Amino acid sequence: MSDAIEFSRPFDLRGITVRPVHIEAEEAEREALARRFSLVSIGRLEAELTIEAEGDRISAKGKMHAKIVQSCAVSGNDLPGEFHEDIALHFVPAETLEVSEPDTEIELEAEDLDEIGYSGSSIDLGEAVAQSLALTINPYAEGPDADAFRREQGLLEQDSSGPLAEALKGLLKE
Repeated sequence: MSDAIEFSRPFDLRGITVRPVHIEAEEAEREALARRFSLVSIGRLEAELTIEAEGDRISAKGKMHAKIVQSCAVSGNDLPGEFHEDIALHFVPAETLEVSEPDTEIELEAEDLDEIGYSGSSIDLGEAVAQSLALTINPYAEGPDADAFRREQGLLEQDSSGPLAEALKGLLKE
C-alpha cells in the first residue's frame, strides 16, 4: 500500500486569523480514496470550512458533503449513500500531542479526540476531510434486500419466531 495521500490540500497557516475555505476532490482523487476505503465509488467529496487560528491551535469547522456507493455488507449489492455532516477538526503542533509508553493508560478529554498533529506552517485539509469521511461510513451497512438474501442463502429462517427472536425483538425496541 502506498504512503501517498490521495486527497491532499495543504493550507498555509501563516498570517491567518479566520478564513473560509472550500475544498473538493477531483475524479482521480475520489477513485483513489474509494480504493483506500474499499468503496465501489465516491461520486462527490467536498467541504465548506472556516479556518480559525488561535495561536498555534487551528480549528476547521464546517460541513462535509459526500456521495458514495458501497457494497451491502450482506448481499454485496451496490448501496448508494449520501452524507452532509458537520465536522470540527482541531490541529495542534505535533510535539504537543501526548505520547505514552506502551501499556500505559491515559485519559483523554472530549476535545482531545479530534486533535490532529501538524508540523511546519501548513495543515492538510484534504486528508483530514478524507479521514472524516472514513469515520462517517458504516462498514456494515445493509441494503433493503439484505434479509431476502439471507433467506435465499439459508441464513435466516422464514419464520423468525421463538424465544431467542422474541428476546432480540425486545432488545431492539429498547
